[in-house]
Amino acid sequence: MTAIRTRIAPSPTGDPHLGTAYIALFNLAFARQHGGEFILRIEDTDQERSTPESEKAILDSLRWLGIEWSEGPDVGGPHGPYRQSERGSIYKDYADQLVNNGHAFYCFATSEELNDLRRHQTENKLPIGYDGRGLALSPTQVQQHLDDGIPHVVRMKIPREGMCVFQDMLRGSIEIEWAQVDMQVLLKADGMPTYHLANVVDDHLMGITHVLRGEEWINSAPKHQLLYQYFGWDMPELCHLPLLRNPDKSKLSKRKNPTSIMYYQRMGYLPEALLNYLGRMGWSMPDEREKFSLAEMVANFDVNRVSLGGPIFDQDKLSWLNGLWIRENLNDAEFIQRMQTWAINNNFLAPIVPLIKPRVDKFSDVLPLAGFFLSGMLDLTQDELANKKLEPEQVRKALQFTLWRLEALRHWQKDDIFAICKGMAETLEIKPKDLFATLFVVITGTANSVSVFDAMQILGPDMSRARIRHAVDLLGGVSKKEAKRWDKEYQAL
Repeated sequence: MTAIRTRIAPSPTGDPHLGTAYIALFNLAFARQHGGEFILRIEDTDQERSTPESEKAILDSLRWLGIEWSEGPDVGGPHGPYRQSERGSIYKDYADQLVNNGHAFYCFATSEELNDLRRHQTENKLPIGYDGRGLALSPTQVQQHLDDGIPHVVRMKIPREGMCVFQDMLRGSIEIEWAQVDMQVLLKADGMPTYHLANVVDDHLMGITHVLRGEEWINSAPKHQLLYQYFGWDMPELCHLPLLRNPDKSKLSKRKNPTSIMYYQRMGYLPEALLNYLGRMGWSMPDEREKFSLAEMVANFDVNRVSLGGPIFDQDKLSWLNGLWIRENLNDAEFIQRMQTWAINNNFLAPIVPLIKPRVDKFSDVLPLAGFFLSGMLDLTQDELANKKLEPEQVRKALQFTLWRLEALRHWQKDDIFAICKGMAETLEIKPKDLFATLFVVITGTANSVSVFDAMQILGPDMSRARIRHAVDLLGGVSKKEAKRWDKEYQAL
């Protein structure tokens, strides 16, 4: 019997997401329950957005939760490298093989041509997708374009008729019409593979036997199955897990629920409790108990107990479960030790002390000055967020636009944060000091505190952005209609 091997393959393009931890946990539990191996690889084919900082945050946050892998970019293994950016020549060889065997083709269409195609399809209410124009070129034309050095991508051939049928461990037989499947780009013009080619090649070369992933990948399964057929390889068994959802049943999103793992670490949740809660997302113990350890989950894991109904991620329920872990699993000494590890330690306090020391006359002044560093969401009111120089609409819009800009900031440094906030104020034609005054209250809870930009750097991106998002919600939030209008304005800046 082939040893079971599962994997998690996050993309280092942003904050470490709860969804990544959820999928990693279920892959880990499935592999270990069957005596198999769980590995981690980094899918960093998006070179423009991938950063070393994001990769480190992903690895650190998964490890903080207690998720460990037997092979990966940091621990090595027999199937490395485990970063796709370091495996470029491998993918090109396989893309060339597909072209030579008639399963893929060169496409020389420019971005402008493809944009015109999409515009034409949209205006005429036609199906959106690539029209196969690259297939109309003769071998002579293709070779001439290649000889002339015209930029190109490699696309896979897709049947235009019939039905793709594949098996899912939870859902049984799934059918998707080939007409709904696009001729996917496999190799980009820069020589980097897309997710689809790299995913299939890596899973095969790394011996992955079972792929447990989110249900948003169901529509990609036909492309992957076809690639396995083209290469003559056996496809891993597929299991598409239900997506995490907000309490209103919408897909889990940072606008309604903080999604970064680091946010929950900064809030003071125990990793065991958060992992326990993620384990309850669509799955349950045979005896239905709500509190259980990772070892207990692994020992009792049965993928067939996964429910297809969208699991609800409820912060109040998480807090209740976290409270159980604190009260039932920590004695007083352990409580103190965990508090120290969380924030009452030299590493966290060292950058705070120079900010508050000039304002301290006695140690009893410290907590009022620095308490917001140890808090979660601040208990603010609309009156406290009011700005004498700005209309309420201006405040809400300025905060939302600033939040969008800060969400794209990958290097969280004081000078960069300041530049974004100052630039946004000037773009919106308001005085920077007026926006800064509101940010002081949003971030620190008071109009008179330490430097707000120093504070944001120390609090980190997750807590800082969560507090701004919280303030926008306190001021009335952003309606769908308003969000659409504001997004257009923001994109035009």
